[in-house]
Amino acid sequence: MIDQSKLINLNSDEFNSNKFTWYEQIRENLPVHQAKMSIIKVFTIARYDDCTAILKDPRVLRNRSTITGGSRFPFPMPKAIKPIAESMIVEDDPNHRRLRELVRRAFRPQAIEVLETKIDQYSNELLDGLPLKKEFDLQSDYALAIPMRMIADMMGLSREAIPQFKEMFSTLTKGFGGWRILRTLFWDMPDTVRFVRELIRQKRDNPGDDILTGLIEADAEGDRLTEDEIVAMVFLLIVGGYETTVHLITNGVLTLLENPEQLARLRDNPELINSAVEEILRHRGPVQSTKPGYAAEDIQLHGVTIPKGKPIMPLFGAANHDPRAFENPLVFDIGRTPNRHLGFGHGAHFCLGAHLARAEARFGILNLVRRFPNLQLAGDSASLKLQNMPGWHRYDGLPVKI
Repeated sequence: MIDQSKLINLNSDEFNSNKFTWYEQIRENLPVHQAKMSIIKVFTIARYDDCTAILKDPRVLRNRSTITGGSRFPFPMPKAIKPIAESMIVEDDPNHRRLRELVRRAFRPQAIEVLETKIDQYSNELLDGLPLKKEFDLQSDYALAIPMRMIADMMGLSREAIPQFKEMFSTLTKGFGGWRILRTLFWDMPDTVRFVRELIRQKRDNPGDDILTGLIEADAEGDRLTEDEIVAMVFLLIVGGYETTVHLITNGVLTLLENPEQLARLRDNPELINSAVEEILRHRGPVQSTKPGYAAEDIQLHGVTIPKGKPIMPLFGAANHDPRAFENPLVFDIGRTPNRHLGFGHGAHFCLGAHLARAEARFGILNLVRRFPNLQLAGDSASLKLQNMPGWHRYDGLPVKI
C-alpha cells in the first residue's frame, strides 16, 4: 500500500521495475499526486478521463514562461541548447499551431509513402543478414537499425555521417536519468546542436528530396521556419522517429514472445498487425508520460489543489490500464477494439510522427515474426534490464534466438 504522506520517486529503481503495479495503486488511491522526478516535483494524473481532460484543458500550458515570466524550464539550461528549449512541444497556440502547420507541409504525403516502401525494404534487408541459430540482440541489431536508416534518409545524411549520428544521439537519449542529465544538458546536447546546425548549412547549399530540405523550404504565406526552429524539429525527429520507434519494436516483440497465443494469432492472421501495434502501444508502449504542462491558475481535481505555475504530468501508462476506459486492461489482446490509448498523446500535441512510427513498427514486427517461426528469447524475460528513465518503458537490449 502506498504511503500517502511521502512523495513517490519516479526515478527510483523500485518504481521503474514495478511501474505497472505502482500505476494501479496510484490510479485507485492517488489519482492526483505530487511526485518527485529527477530534480523537480510534478503533479501526476493517473486516470484515463482525467489525463484526456488535462491534455485539452486551456488552463494547462506547455510554455512555463507564459505563467511564471521566467525560464521555460524549472532549472537552468545552457544557452547553446536554447533552440531545443523553444521547440514545438513546449509551445502553445497560436505559435504551436503555426509551427505544426509548417512542419506538416514538410511531411508531404508522397514523401511518407516513399518512406513506407523503404521501411519494408530495409526491414527485409536486415532480416536477410541476421545470424541464423545464433543469439543476438534484437534491439541493437534490428530494432535500432530500422529507424536509424529512416531518420538518415529523412535528414538526407550520407552513409559516412551515420556512425557519428548514431553514437551522438545514442549518448544523448540515454542521458536523462538521475544526475547524468547534467552532463547531457551541459556537454552532450550543445555538441549535438552544433552537429545539426552544420547539417542544415550543408542542406541549404545542396537541397535534396528529403524532409530536412522540406523543413528548410516549408512556406505558409511567406512564413518560414527559422534555423533555431529547424534545429528543434530535428531533435523531435530523433526522439519521436528514432528512440520511440526502437523501443516500440523491442517492447512489441518482447510482449508477443511473452504471450505466445497472441503471437500465433498474429502469424495466422497477419491482417491484425495494425491492431496489434495499437495494443502494444497501450499495453507496453515506450512512452509512459508526456512533457509536463503548467497550471495557468489553481486547478482543483479529486480534492487536490494544483497551484498556479506547478508542473502537471499525465501518466499514459496508468491511463492505458484504467479499467474505467478499457475492458480487462491487464490482458494483452491484439484484436482489442475499441482501443483509444494515449500512446501518442492526445489533443493539440498529439504526435505528428505517429503515422511513420506505426509503419515502422508494423513492418518491423510482422516481417520478423513471419520470417522466423522459431523466434524465442535467449534467456528469462525477468533478467532483462529496464533503463531507469522516468516517463519511458525501455530495455537495454533484447537477446533472442531464431
